[in-house]
Amino acid sequence: MSATGNGDAGSGVTKDALWVRLAAASGLISVATGAFATHGMAAHPAAQELLRTGAQYEGLHALAALAAVALARGSGGRSALVAPALFLGGSVLFSGSLYALAFGAPRLLGVITPLGGLGFMAGWAWLIWTGGKGRA
Repeated sequence: MSATGNGDAGSGVTKDALWVRLAAASGLISVATGAFATHGMAAHPAAQELLRTGAQYEGLHALAALAAVALARGSGGRSALVAPALFLGGSVLFSGSLYALAFGAPRLLGVITPLGGLGFMAGWAWLIWTGGKGRA
């Protein structure tokens, strides 16, 4: 494995490629959810708003994760991939909890949503702290 964590002998998938695929999947889910909110949930405005909000934040942070991976490629440090992990983890918690609430999950699940927001903020803070170089 290289110092950047980009090599994975025998698997055929680099760590960078894995993060790109995860971010792309998140972007796909974001677009699909936004479309479903618009076209499939018109009769349920509260659920529609939850889906739209989740899709908006997920899409933004999928793009942020892709940008962070691009920055990490030139940095030479594994810690540069912390930001994509925080952005995508934040999407799972923030957007995922909003999606679940929109489909009738118990309102108690809403306590998870702010944890996702903290993940988003931590990803941005990591980029501020490291300057995108991955070194604190």
